[in-house]
Amino acid sequence: MDRPFVQAIQELFPRVMRYLQAEEVRELTGLGVTPGQINALLVLYFADNLTMGELATEMYLTESACTRLVDRLVKLYLVRRRDDEKDRRVVRVSLTSYGRQLAELVNSRRQHRFSELAKGLSEEEQDGLIASLRAILRVFKQQEAERDRREAERNGEGATAKTRRHNNPG
Repeated sequence: MDRPFVQAIQELFPRVMRYLQAEEVRELTGLGVTPGQINALLVLYFADNLTMGELATEMYLTESACTRLVDRLVKLYLVRRRDDEKDRRVVRVSLTSYGRQLAELVNSRRQHRFSELAKGLSEEEQDGLIASLRAILRVFKQQEAERDRREAERNGEGATAKTRRHNNPG
């Protein structure tokens, strides 16, 4: 493995993440919600009316952790639950009007923050950053799919839904 690459990644990623997390805390100050709750609102903002399982998958949470998160969001009047029309065993989650307004506010602030970032980068640097981030996500997805495949083999299972999801781009 390329040592300078590994060293640079180990140095840079934590610094970038600390910056983004600090910005997130400033962004949420006074809104009365946690970063995890905002992430759930944003997932629902871009793909509303998800099942609890779909939301858990999108957020990389277990269904029980997602249920607790949704419970808190329901108490804050940010989301609502309702039974699926076709299958009463399925619970769907969607934003309330207040939840949608809050998600729009946070999304707008993030767009502004990243627009400001873009002003400090040349067009070539912007394109390179986007290409690099896509490549990183592609490799992470491949690694996750491979882990899922090996785990399924160890458990004597065939292809899992999770593995199929990773192999389905989009």
